Amino acid sequence: MPTLFDKIWDAHVVGQRSDGRTLVYMDRHVLHELHAPHAFQRLREAGRKVSRSDLTFACQDHTVSTRPGRDTGGAANATVFTDAMRKGCEEFRVRLFDVNDPEQGISHVVAPELGIVLPGGTYACPDSHACTVGGLGVLAFGCGTSELEHVLATQVLALKKPKSLRIRLDGRLMPDVAAKDVILRIIATCGLDGGRGFAVEYAGEVIRAMSVEARLTLCNMAIEMGARTGFIAPDDTTFQWLAGRPWAPYGMRWVQAIAWWRMLRSDDDAAFDREVVIDCNGLEPQITWGTDPSQVIGISDRVPDPDTADGGRRDAMRRAIDYMDLAPGMPIDGLPINRVFIGSCTNSRLSDLEAAAAVVRGRRVADGVMGLVVPGSSTVKRQAEAKGLHTAFIEAGFAWGESGCSMCAGGNGDVGQAGDRCVSTTNRNFEGRQGKGVRTHLASPAMAAAAAVTGRITDVRRLVAGGA
Repeated sequence: MPTLFDKIWDAHVVGQRSDGRTLVYMDRHVLHELHAPHAFQRLREAGRKVSRSDLTFACQDHTVSTRPGRDTGGAANATVFTDAMRKGCEEFRVRLFDVNDPEQGISHVVAPELGIVLPGGTYACPDSHACTVGGLGVLAFGCGTSELEHVLATQVLALKKPKSLRIRLDGRLMPDVAAKDVILRIIATCGLDGGRGFAVEYAGEVIRAMSVEARLTLCNMAIEMGARTGFIAPDDTTFQWLAGRPWAPYGMRWVQAIAWWRMLRSDDDAAFDREVVIDCNGLEPQITWGTDPSQVIGISDRVPDPDTADGGRRDAMRRAIDYMDLAPGMPIDGLPINRVFIGSCTNSRLSDLEAAAAVVRGRRVADGVMGLVVPGSSTVKRQAEAKGLHTAFIEAGFAWGESGCSMCAGGNGDVGQAGDRCVSTTNRNFEGRQGKGVRTHLASPAMAAAAAVTGRITDVRRLVAGGA
């Protein structure tokens, strides 16, 4: 019997290529300014148009300034990208969420919050974290520049059908343990290549108890274990979250949509190519110690010894320990830090900011620490300010930015300095990701906030319980 992936995939197949790849129709397509201008230029040179401009949207996110009162610029070359995006979107009649648009933001934040992507649909984006929107029950695929040109011109992607992997998360999460902790533990368990060649369906008790925004965080990092995409079956939590969003259906169409969405689940006897079960009872806050998202330990654990690893991992662990300036056997709890970033398509939604603000309220950023909070969209920023979250951050000593990708990859110039040790809510921590020589530890928003106010990697549960 079919899996949920099979059901959505089969409903969108429009043809088969001789090379074995399947032509899959894309219901929605969202662009950003790093790659779209190149694709637009290729369309011009080929004399082609955007096939379905009504289903195509664009965001200025990767290179835009996040400084308060920003203009259209950012880093020195940001205007080149943003201007090229404006020109292309006007020429090809694509809806652009520009820098000063009230709905501007990171593509993976804007698409779900506006209801642009919907359960049972397909979605393409020229970014590896397209899979974020799988939290709504969407099959999402990242694409390169050549693929981007193809989907703009034809509204289909040529894809090799992935195998199916179900990750079942059993148990209940303890207080102050978040979706970020769960996905870091999944990647540590499965490894960087554990999802390679698979479409991952997350299921189980933990998933059913998660908010939609937590599910988006979980799906965001499916790519970090090599998966082609990651998704979660929609349920009443999904439907309630989507109701009333600008691009969501309404009236009788909403009633019809709900009736169909309720059928979007894997059959009870569906066969998966692989299944993984993870017990989340007792899971503690997680944090990366190394230079990839699988090099993870619980906050009470110690940096592992490479000599205990197999030969294939030993050298990578040694290099990571050297780069991170750590030593085998040392505790991670208490390690001094000097920079904190809360933001990115992984953890920049309202609930993420609320979790961080709850930790920093009434406290101050530690001496010598630079803290930056960047909402994932202008909508999130307005919502956060309406709740007074910005006041909590600013009074604590954080910089409060405009929406954008910011320090996730530093495409707008938001980067650290060589030797900085940063606790970040982003999705990648490889060498130089947040600036040359910057050492990045990935963690949840609450853990990042705890590090900011203590100046050290800190178990947020101890901080909250102690009230200090």
